[in-house]
Amino acid sequence: MINVSGLTKRYGDHTAVDALSFDAAAGRVTGFVGPNGAGKSTTMRMMVGLTRPDAGEVRYGGTRYTDLVHPARAVGAVLDPRCMHPNRTARNHLRAMAAASKIPRDRVEQVLVEVGLESVMDQKAGQFSLGMRQRLALAGAMLGDPPVLLLDEPSNGLDPDGIRWLRNHLTAYAERGGTVFVSSHLISELSMFADDLVVVGAGRLLAAETVEAITSRSATSVVVETPQQEELLQLLDARGLAVDTTDDRLTVHGTTKAEISQLAFEHGIRLLELTEITQSLEDSLLAMTGASAEFTAV
Repeated sequence: MINVSGLTKRYGDHTAVDALSFDAAAGRVTGFVGPNGAGKSTTMRMMVGLTRPDAGEVRYGGTRYTDLVHPARAVGAVLDPRCMHPNRTARNHLRAMAAASKIPRDRVEQVLVEVGLESVMDQKAGQFSLGMRQRLALAGAMLGDPPVLLLDEPSNGLDPDGIRWLRNHLTAYAERGGTVFVSSHLISELSMFADDLVVVGAGRLLAAETVEAITSRSATSVVVETPQQEELLQLLDARGLAVDTTDDRLTVHGTTKAEISQLAFEHGIRLLELTEITQSLEDSLLAMTGASAEFTAV
């Protein structure tokens, strides 16, 4: 488990991360989301000792990162896919990492095969596309077979097939008991495989819940078509439900399809259409973080 407690970082008068606390459980994929300027990258840098916090700490299985005897075997991190010498081949880049962390050399070829770079392992990293560099960076994170993966925007530069591969790989990693903590701007993609979400805005924690819990709080509405519109409107008004009328359809807010169906049945109202509309995870998160967004379009 990752335990983040009271993490704080200030730059002059600006507080980038403000007393941030959350947990990321083993065997689950935890998404880390928030608008630009929310403090995500700063938080992740503090989580692996690249930025020193002004307050708070991060522990992995009860141990602070700075106290880990073999960090690469405990936490595999990708914070920048460009962190490799452009004139070094993929194989030699990982061999250098393995030597520095006292990881067996034969592990290099294993992870290159795992991320799909076996055919270009002797090609220089400077010739790689962004998507290939993302795969190489992930191979480096996996080199020590760590129980924790910490990934900042790992899908940047990947094509649709690569994104699907990444999603399946991270899901499988968590299913084997690993802890996966991943930031992403692709909310719709993240919703397909994340179990939990940590949502931040302006450096503060807004939510740390399961994906289901966040989406279940979203307001639902029901679209209804009926030849007995006036009768249904009277019943809805008596229950204090807000209704928008568009042509021959009613949009009823703050209710469910089951409730409208039961109401119509009890009063003999014939329904031609009954559709429930729920906010997407993306809409829910935008509503949650809107007030704290540093950059917004007009």
